[in-house]
Amino acid sequence: MTNRLSRRRALTGLAGMGAAGLAAPHIATAQGQTTNWKIQTSWPGGAGLQIFRDWCASIEEKTDGQLSFTPFGANDVVGDFQLYDAVKNGVLDAVNPFTIYVQGIIPAGVFLSSFPLGLRNPHEYDTFYYGLGGLEIARELYARQGMHYVGPVHHGPNIIHSKVPIRSIDDFRGRKMRLPGGMVADVFNELGAETTVLPGSEIFPALERGTIDVADYVGPAVNYALGFSQVTDYIVMGPPGFMSVYQPVDMMDITVGQQAWDALSPEMKQFVEMETHAYSDMHHAAIQAADQEAWGKFEADGTEITRLSQDDVELMTEVAVPIWFEYANRDKDSARVFKIILDYMQSGSLGYVDPSLTEDYSLDL
Repeated sequence: MTNRLSRRRALTGLAGMGAAGLAAPHIATAQGQTTNWKIQTSWPGGAGLQIFRDWCASIEEKTDGQLSFTPFGANDVVGDFQLYDAVKNGVLDAVNPFTIYVQGIIPAGVFLSSFPLGLRNPHEYDTFYYGLGGLEIARELYARQGMHYVGPVHHGPNIIHSKVPIRSIDDFRGRKMRLPGGMVADVFNELGAETTVLPGSEIFPALERGTIDVADYVGPAVNYALGFSQVTDYIVMGPPGFMSVYQPVDMMDITVGQQAWDALSPEMKQFVEMETHAYSDMHHAAIQAADQEAWGKFEADGTEITRLSQDDVELMTEVAVPIWFEYANRDKDSARVFKIILDYMQSGSLGYVDPSLTEDYSLDL
């Protein structure tokens, strides 16, 4: 009885901790020893990297020294596109990547993150993951690769920086454009852009050299810190209230190597899961606050904001629909993940996609 009561009190402390991390429960690992994880993020600098480092520094105190995270920024241990190999092989214990990068080994991963004209707000992805079964599917798919998907981490929409003004989707035609590849690139290729895939750390020099004219990356605060206002004059966004039409809720996550995850006690696993929830909320809010400051800096540097129209959104949706289904039908896992999201987007809750746009397409379930 005493052990059960102590365990309940420890978990109650965790539940009340939230983003502020006020509680400091003593939770032992399966071996009763201190565990240190090497964890690398995809953030190369700016507010994103600092927020990540601060969070990692808080873990040891929150667990009374039972678990600690040693943080690494983008490319500190391995390149961004080698993160999953590193965590599978034990070079890293955990990673905090942009989820879109997993599509290379898990095709359904394209729908586990933000995709063009898809879900448009963070709470909609929370509904998908925690209410509609997305978390269970993600963990199933990652487990096949020797990894454990802990949970999603929000940061905000991606925005587009350009050397030339882009005021409609027609203006993308012929532009050399950096994108994360996959479906996002396919949509812009269909619009006439010449796309290339580059990790975040290589965007600034490519813009500086003129290798590319246009580049997507994350939000204003991080992009300003990376110097994008020095090499571009314009920021391209969607209509008011729809900051990004192509990655409106760019997702990150916490993923752990299966061996490292299995070494944790049930209590510590629950702590990491709950802490990922807290980190997602804290990370998202902190990034948005930093973005508000960054807008003034871009304006002071002479950067002009241009916006696509609602007509552009509708035209891009028509372009995106067949590409959605092409990706969804690459394997049955992709189809079942996409069906959950499509049903949600076409439901009375959202109504983003007119059923007439999808009636000629089917899913291979």
